[in-house]
Amino acid sequence: MIDPIVLRDVRAGMAGAGIDALVLRPSPDFRYLRAAPLSAAGGEESYLVVALDGPPAPAGDPAQAAALVPPAAARVAVDPQMHAAELFALRLDAELVLASAVLAPLRLRKRPDEVTAMRHAAAAADAVLLAARELAWFGATELAMARRLRAMLAETGCEGAPSVRVAAGEHSADERHQPCERVINPGDALLVSVGGRWNGYCAEVARVFAVAEPPEDFDAMYSVVLAAQRAAVDRVRPGVACAEAEGVAREVIDGSGYGAYAAARTGRGIGLSPAEAPWLAAGETFEAGMTVCLEPAIYLPDLFGARVADMVVCGEEGPEPLSAGAHTLHVLDR
Repeated sequence: MIDPIVLRDVRAGMAGAGIDALVLRPSPDFRYLRAAPLSAAGGEESYLVVALDGPPAPAGDPAQAAALVPPAAARVAVDPQMHAAELFALRLDAELVLASAVLAPLRLRKRPDEVTAMRHAAAAADAVLLAARELAWFGATELAMARRLRAMLAETGCEGAPSVRVAAGEHSADERHQPCERVINPGDALLVSVGGRWNGYCAEVARVFAVAEPPEDFDAMYSVVLAAQRAAVDRVRPGVACAEAEGVAREVIDGSGYGAYAAARTGRGIGLSPAEAPWLAAGETFEAGMTVCLEPAIYLPDLFGARVADMVVCGEEGPEPLSAGAHTLHVLDR
């Protein structure tokens, strides 16, 4: 079923934009509208058509979807993730625009039930990272431990794991690194990131461990990353420019002398997609209900890196953390 309040708001947005119908395929926008699966006539639900009146209707293929669009529709909004073949198969005699024109502003500010789902996902990631401290890391490979963490995340009840990353030693300095057969050894810095999904909503939490003992100078660099994140979190307040969160984190890192090695971004919005608005960029302002993942990082090539990621919702009075795991650098003893 579709939440009647969500449907009301969507139709108000459609009317304001002069849109007569929405045609969605499975995607974050599709998931935003449907609170539970619908059954399409003749098979599995693949499309959803929403007009300005009448019940939203599921469809199994583009031909069914096109037949559900009101014949007089002059402007139809389609899913941003729709493929070219689907667009041609719709054969609509109407102006086509992106559905994000209507849905993006609505998805920007999360409802309480959306925040609750994200809190569940974040708590699951926190639990996995806490339990990870007791695992046997010495001699294991990055890939084996990533698989172990993914299985642990599934046991929490998460419906999926968009990303689980393990990067040891010099690999922790590569922000695009994917787990491989590299063996984890004493003296390695270890960057671990766990991303889960609960009721469609995403979470990501990242922590840094040291194996047996931290590398030389690692503690000092890690403390800078934590200070940068604290500064960014404090700026997540209604009315504050989103770019300020990016700016204050950058100031902390630049002031420490690590500016040349800072990650390109401090964070991004998160929700039904792992990365979505609000972006920490000029022109956007924090509003109550916005959710972000703040993830400052420093990467020293061929040596080590540190990235800490936590989720925060902008509350009426300021930042409200969704992930709550400890930030103290934990030294793994096995």
